[in-house]
Amino acid sequence: MSEPDTPARDAGASIKAVPLRHPGQWIAAAVIIIAAALFVYGAATNNAYRWGTYAKYLFDTRILSGVGYTLALTVLSMIIAVALGVLLAIMRLSPNKVLSYSAWVYLWIFRGTPVYVQLVFWGLLPSIYKRIDLGIPFVVQFAHFDIQSLNAAFAFAVLGLGLNEAAYMAEIVRAGVSSVGEGQMEASVALGMSWSQTMRRTVLPQAMRVIIPPTGNEVISMLKTTSLVAAVPFSLELYGRSRDISGVNFQPIPMLIVASSWYLAVTSLLMIGQFYLERHYSRGASRQLSARQLEALAAAADTKTDKGV
Repeated sequence: MSEPDTPARDAGASIKAVPLRHPGQWIAAAVIIIAAALFVYGAATNNAYRWGTYAKYLFDTRILSGVGYTLALTVLSMIIAVALGVLLAIMRLSPNKVLSYSAWVYLWIFRGTPVYVQLVFWGLLPSIYKRIDLGIPFVVQFAHFDIQSLNAAFAFAVLGLGLNEAAYMAEIVRAGVSSVGEGQMEASVALGMSWSQTMRRTVLPQAMRVIIPPTGNEVISMLKTTSLVAAVPFSLELYGRSRDISGVNFQPIPMLIVASSWYLAVTSLLMIGQFYLERHYSRGASRQLSARQLEALAAAADTKTDKGV
């Protein structure tokens, strides 16, 4: 006895699916490609860009030195920002009201004022505090520092960038900690952990999945923010060196392109590193099963089949 749905099944097998066409997408892509080609051709044939000067200074030793200072400013500032940001986030989440309000005041000040203005204040620090004394007031003095005699523009630039960025890192860490379920903290407390142990061993490791993506964005943003340290003043980083060279050869356009090329190169490397770091910390939350997980599921299915389940 034949099945009644056989003709329908045979008719369905002969149907060829035709993908839906999107002519608007192809037209938009063609317009973008043509516009990009016209821009590249126009830039390549425009003498105002001075491509010869660009090629001459792209790997100049002063530019490479500026790239090194830019990386140093970025790394050192982010180390300060991450360490202080974690501390501030923990203070904000602390049940101690003094710690919580102190952290809030810090965030209010450093997030509420422009980073350029803060860097200007750091540059004027020797004028505000000519001398710093360490000791017990009116009792004993251990040491003193003559700030005006210090040539510490680089240190002031690092502190200015790091302290400003710490306010933003604190909010990123706080958001990551808040994303962890309360049940995790309750379980840790039930196991006898203190509040600090719970944060260090249970909450922060799980919060990394939420913390890493915006932290990577902040690192890239910090790399570009280093161009503002001229307010300290510190002019040995990438933008400062390109600006100094353009002040001599009177060709600012190619020197700006040189600086932009190096910023793009370094940020591209940072974006690649961020991608792999995000993938590492998102392994537990990925909806796509790995090869090992698929093999385990297949083995479990075979076991059930053998048992006749």
